[in-house]
This record gives sequence, structure tokens and C-alpha cells, in this order.
Amino acid sequence: MRPPGQLLAGRNPRQREGGAEPEARRTWFTRDGGRTWREGDLRTTGTAPAIPPGSVLVTDCARPAGPRGDDCVRERLVVVSPQDGRRRALAEAPSLGARPRPAAVAEPDGSWWVSGTDPLSGRAAVAVSRDDGRSWSVARLPSPAAGPGWYTSVAVGQEAVYAAEMGELKGGKPVKNPLRALHRSVDGGRTWERMWTTGPVVEPRSLLGLPVPGRDGRLLIAAEDREYVSVDGGRGFRPSGEGPGFVRRTPIGLLRTATDCRYAISVDGESWAEFGLACEGANP
Repeated sequence: MRPPGQLLAGRNPRQREGGAEPEARRTWFTRDGGRTWREGDLRTTGTAPAIPPGSVLVTDCARPAGPRGDDCVRERLVVVSPQDGRRRALAEAPSLGARPRPAAVAEPDGSWWVSGTDPLSGRAAVAVSRDDGRSWSVARLPSPAAGPGWYTSVAVGQEAVYAAEMGELKGGKPVKNPLRALHRSVDGGRTWERMWTTGPVVEPRSLLGLPVPGRDGRLLIAAEDREYVSVDGGRGFRPSGEGPGFVRRTPIGLLRTATDCRYAISVDGESWAEFGLACEGANP
């Protein structure tokens, strides 16, 4: 059996609305450990019955608006294969409205998560697959708002699953990446409890990337101004003493991006290994 290749996505410097990760405009694929690369094909051809190990889950436009396709009426889930770097539409997808937003990689327990809106109520909802995308379970979140937000970021910890609902806030100073509410599930996403409802004053009121679950109810939120910690599952927060940093899930753990080319990686959300890259702006 040939070993899987590796995928690398180039990023557009423009951010998506709501502080989400920037959209990929170019991708590259390697089969020889990075010695040679070829540019990936951004076209979606065929279907995938499941999400193979090492894949990346993205979206593309399934129904363009107008003859030129300048806008999109409905998006679909697309699997970027680690075997050949090609994009294939996922055969079975959850019903989450016209703009589903998938996590790019699987969580440590192997689950795949997608957020969107409940088609009946229009409220925020999430879906999880535990069989590599062959089937999905959808659950509506107990959102404090009647209308949909921007998106929901899901993070799986050892004790609970957290869903950070992002969207506009009422009252208070405007923030760029507004955290509307924080939800927790202790049964794998079947039922949810709203732990935190963001108000006009009390922090955190924003979130960069993912919430970071730890043990014994510990949870980290990287806000715009600083990092906040909760020791009761998200009911209350205090400053942790650390600065802000964007957190994302990677195949090898949680990656926290700070300033000046400084990074940290963690497999459990508690112990972090810091490192730097030799890039422009890095401290010596």
C-alpha cells in the first residue's frame, strides 16, 4: 500500500467575515515527504463515500447564483484526499442550511464536526460523524438568539465537548471576533447546555480560533485582548496572564499562533511546547 501524501493549503491574506481562518486559494500536494510538490486542482470531481484518514474537509459551491457564479446559493462538503490531492464531494452530508462550516481535520477521538443552522428553526446547530462521514447526527444549540450567528467552533476535550457560537453582540464596545455564547456537551454532542452568554461588559466577549478544553472543568478562551481561563466548564472566567493567540486544530494537536513567528503545540490543551520559526519579524 502506498503511503498517503501530504496536503498544504495556501492562504488568501484577506480574512473571512467574523474572524474565521482565511480561505484557501491554492493548494499543493506531495508524495515524497516534501521534496517535490505539485499544485492541487481546486475543481471538485466525483464523490467520496467516506473521509479517509489524513483528509481535509472543506466546502465549495454546489449551486452558484447567476450565470457567472459570482455568488453561491448553497455550499457542499468536499473531501481533499491525502492519496492524490483531489477534491471529491462527500456523499452523505448533514442538513445544516446553505452555509455548512466544517472543521478541517478530525478531533482526537476521530469525530468530524460541522456547524451551520437548524433548517426548521434557523438557530445555530452542529453535526457530528463518528464513522468518517458516512452518517451524521445533528443537534440544535440552546442559542440566546433567535437568528443564526456567523459560525460555531467545536473543540473536543477529554471530559466534554465545547461549541463556541460566534456572532454579533448587543450592547457594549464592538469587537472583531464576537463570541455570542459558549455551549457544553457531556454526552458527545447529543445534548447541549449553554454555559456562557456574552454580555455588554464582562469578558471574554471575543474568541480567536477554538476554545481549549482541559481537565477538571478547565477551559481556555483566547480573546482579542488576552487569554481567559475557566475552572468550572465555562460558567465564569478570569484572565490567565497570557496574551492572545489564535488556536486551531491540526493533525498533531492544538496549534496556538502568537506574534513574531512564535507558536505553541499541545496534545491535551494544558501542556504547551513553544517554538519559533525563522521567518520575517521573528525575534532572534
